[in-house]
Amino acid sequence: QPQGDYIELHQKRHGRRMDYEERKRKKEARAVKKNSKDARKLLGAKGKRFAKKRYAEKAQMKKTLKMHDESSSRQKVDDDVEEGAIPSYLLDRDPTQRAKVLSNTIKQKRKEKAGKWDVPLPKVSDLLLKKRCSKFYALASGKPSSGREW
Repeated sequence: QPQGDYIELHQKRHGRRMDYEERKRKKEARAVKKNSKDARKLLGAKGKRFAKKRYAEKAQMKKTLKMHDESSSRQKVDDDVEEGAIPSYLLDRDPTQRAKVLSNTIKQKRKEKAGKWDVPLPKVSDLLLKKRCSKFYALASGKPSSGREW
């Protein structure tokens, strides 16, 4: 057994923290602000490396978006015109075909990006319905005759 597997093994046996997804989502949301702050503060060679990396990410994203736009657009088919053909302005639509389709890897990445914003909502299991749970009903405090509760 490899020696570096202890973290995965622990997660497999015991699972993750209950608030793992929420903390991960919040951390990713805060990462944008951290990157922005780094972009402003970093100087010298470190700043150049950071800017180069960020520029490469933006360029890659633009390429992906452009390919996505190409895939959803339609292009005219260059067919030879037959004699006696009906002109295009009399037709309802031009004969069109779909533009080139994205490769499977880019589709997969797009699905992952889209799925990233879906927030998994954990189910509250009948806690609100059960009156026995002490978190959801008023606790009496102070003198019993006062009748105050919080």
